[in-house]
Amino acid sequence: MEGVAAAQARAHAQAGRQVRLEWGPTGGAAISADADIAVVVDVLSFTTTLTIATARRTRVHPFAWKDERAAAYARERDAVLAVGRFEARELGHGGGRGSGGGREHGGRVAAPPSLSPAQLLDAVPVPRLVLPSPNGSSICAALAGTGAGAGTGIGLQVVGASLRNRTAVARWLAPRIAAGARVALVPAGERWPDGSLRPAVEDLWGAGAVLDGLAAEGADPDADPGVDPGVDPGAGPDADAAAGRWSAEARQARAAYRAAVGAGLEAALLDCASGRELVAVGFRADVLAAAALDADDVVPLLGGDGFTAA
Repeated sequence: MEGVAAAQARAHAQAGRQVRLEWGPTGGAAISADADIAVVVDVLSFTTTLTIATARRTRVHPFAWKDERAAAYARERDAVLAVGRFEARELGHGGGRGSGGGREHGGRVAAPPSLSPAQLLDAVPVPRLVLPSPNGSSICAALAGTGAGAGTGIGLQVVGASLRNRTAVARWLAPRIAAGARVALVPAGERWPDGSLRPAVEDLWGAGAVLDGLAAEGADPDADPGVDPGVDPGAGPDADAAAGRWSAEARQARAAYRAAVGAGLEAALLDCASGRELVAVGFRADVLAAAALDADDVVPLLGGDGFTAA
């Protein structure tokens, strides 16, 4: 019989569940240890901005937030370094196409690329972009090279998902799940001033949106694998039987998304804590850009040190 610590680790890793969900860098690492694919969700705003950039054929290099090495990192890759929301606004972005500072393009002056999805929609597309972020990008970088294939040269496949590309991601995942791939969904969350994790409901909705898309593709989250729920399916003869079951956390994320859609997704995003924060400082357009369900048909896949369309 396994020890208490091992049993706890299995439970927290949602062992035996093919589709799992857990928060932030620590939770993501726990459920991705034996996974094949990790889907990172940071709706406000890293994966939303990533989705927009990748849809415009930009290779996106995630990078740590407020790291003084970012400029040198971008130069080494002949990439543009994205600026912060406030910096982009100070450079002259006034909220509409052709307004503000940035670079001359086609007779107009465009905003510089930034973490703001609305500002990125106004920016001139670039071939390569270094996109610092305090949450989503650091999780993506930490997960790369881990998972079931770690040490084999394959490693974990890391995908960026948002409300804007949730159907595209679900369609990409569906045949891989049918073939047996284990998937970890990682809502990034935000940070309190003391650095601790603040679970952010918009990321739960984003993950749930992908899961709802999977259900639309024919995946059955509630299929009974015939395993006694009191028995740990993470090892032994029950492991394969449990392969098709979504974890309770994953199923509840889907339910949360469906509830948000029922209430009005755009209104829900504007009313959540992160949305209200952005509106309060003048970035309502970012929330609206994030709420554009299925606006982009692209799957950002991390390869090496950058995301490109899968």
